[in-house]
Amino acid sequence: MSDLLFKKVDYTVGKLLEDIALGEIALPDIQRPFVWDTTRVRDLLDSMYRGYPIGTLLFWENGYPGEHRFIGTGTKQKTPRLLIVDGQQRLTALYAVMKGVLIVDKNFQKRRLRVAFNPLEEKFEVTNTAIERDPNWVPDISLLWRPDFDQYAFVSLYLERLGERRELTPEVRKRIPQAVQRLVNLINYPMTALEISVQATEEQVSEIFVRINSRGRSLNQADFILTLMSVFWDEGRKQLEDFSRRAKQPSPDGSPSPYNPYFQPQPDQLLRVSVALAFRRARLEQIYSILRGKDLQTGEFSPERRDAQFALLQEAQTQVLNLQHWHDFLKVVKRAGYIHPSLITSRTSLVYTYALWLIGKLDFGLDPHALRDLMARWFFMSALTGRYTSSPETRMDQDLALLRGLSRPEEFVRVLEQEMAAVLTPDYWEVTLPNELATASAQSPGQAAFFASLCLLDAPVLYSSMKVRDLLDPNAQAYKSALERHHLFPRKYLMRQGIADKRDINQVANYALVEWHDNIRINDRPPAEYAPEYERRFSPQELKEMYRYHALPEGWYAMDYPEFLEKRRRLMAAVIREGFERLRGGHGTG
Repeated sequence: MSDLLFKKVDYTVGKLLEDIALGEIALPDIQRPFVWDTTRVRDLLDSMYRGYPIGTLLFWENGYPGEHRFIGTGTKQKTPRLLIVDGQQRLTALYAVMKGVLIVDKNFQKRRLRVAFNPLEEKFEVTNTAIERDPNWVPDISLLWRPDFDQYAFVSLYLERLGERRELTPEVRKRIPQAVQRLVNLINYPMTALEISVQATEEQVSEIFVRINSRGRSLNQADFILTLMSVFWDEGRKQLEDFSRRAKQPSPDGSPSPYNPYFQPQPDQLLRVSVALAFRRARLEQIYSILRGKDLQTGEFSPERRDAQFALLQEAQTQVLNLQHWHDFLKVVKRAGYIHPSLITSRTSLVYTYALWLIGKLDFGLDPHALRDLMARWFFMSALTGRYTSSPETRMDQDLALLRGLSRPEEFVRVLEQEMAAVLTPDYWEVTLPNELATASAQSPGQAAFFASLCLLDAPVLYSSMKVRDLLDPNAQAYKSALERHHLFPRKYLMRQGIADKRDINQVANYALVEWHDNIRINDRPPAEYAPEYERRFSPQELKEMYRYHALPEGWYAMDYPEFLEKRRRLMAAVIREGFERLRGGHGTG
């Protein structure tokens, strides 16, 4: 048998909580937001009370035994010997309930986990107002594990209050102290942990996790790095969490914030930007080892090397979370024509474009206006082609590698221009893109690019004098999470023609942006009926220009449906190309 990568260690809940409090086991309150609802905490305690097993924990040796660090003022804590790989939610629940401490929930709000216990029925429940008024219940069991808890006085007071409401039989007077004692004794509940050796690689730890975790959730490299930040740079993790939380809604007092209608990043996405800026790498596989201070050649760990790498990450993260940088970058997204959040089909393209924008600004010193136009084209290209959809880390690593050894701004521009030219060839515009538009996906990158192009080209809404960019402006409408698209050939009309396949009916080429009231009036009428009616609103020249923008061939509403789709896809590709080229000309989107 090969050498074991783990050892089995038996704990009690009390020992686990003690090791967490001392810092032997890493359980920062923000390591990962507590995502359980309180009913799951209630059920966990109920299982323990009834003597049921609650699963095995999985720890990973940190590799820095005996090292210490200062936290806060006047307190000294060991650097955790063990990192939690599996069991985070269970241990957080037990620590929060038995220690009576606050947790950070999935909305990044601090709150107490309050679980109630009924000694008469030996039943747990989530605390509510009714339970707080009911003498049968202990509304917050956290007090049972306080250092100053007096069990005899507690039971006596409980029996006294209960006796004021009902007659207590000898059996009840005997059963209640036993139930309370059994609950208090959960501090001695046995648990088993598998402690993975420090010699195990991140890949091996991930594989072990997947194989023993019945839920099947796989770990990723960002999980490892964010956990490591919680241990060695707690403030950095808090900054990422706080930025992500504040990006979700406007600041209540009007103060500067990362909020915007386009992109609410997750901490791991911001981390990827920081890593790209600090280390010019996208693959997180080796970054975790680097941040642990591991020499990739010798395999040895060094606290000094670790501190130096964290200093680089800290410097980069300061730039990533800089509000001026953040909002200047978001102007790149708007400049690219992607002014509505539903147009953004690839958040990874946003993440990596932000990283490249920061590199161009901070490391190459590009002119802000030139950088904005260049990166708008890069975002447009990467979103349209799905550049970062398959193997995104590998693709971005290749892009970053192209910049190594370069220092002058013109070199940065040349590399990105060459990459865009290599991707957006004449064959792409004339063959590949029209074929890719043959889809019914609501998240089609081609359709998003088409609508973005209409914004760039200052096009009107179909059969309207209103501009597309005004229709889509998220700041000028009640915030809509999805676009209101109109079937040019209505669904019910097509079904009457014998076309019932949803993939055919919902083809991207069958959609257009129209105003809401026009959409309602069109209903399911044939295009040959409603289109001539709307055409009378416009002069022949206006109509010709409008149809050109919306990629509608002459006499489109009299065509056979398959012929219409094929012709419109080619015209849509030409409009997308024109929109992309408009970004080169320095024209704004309004």
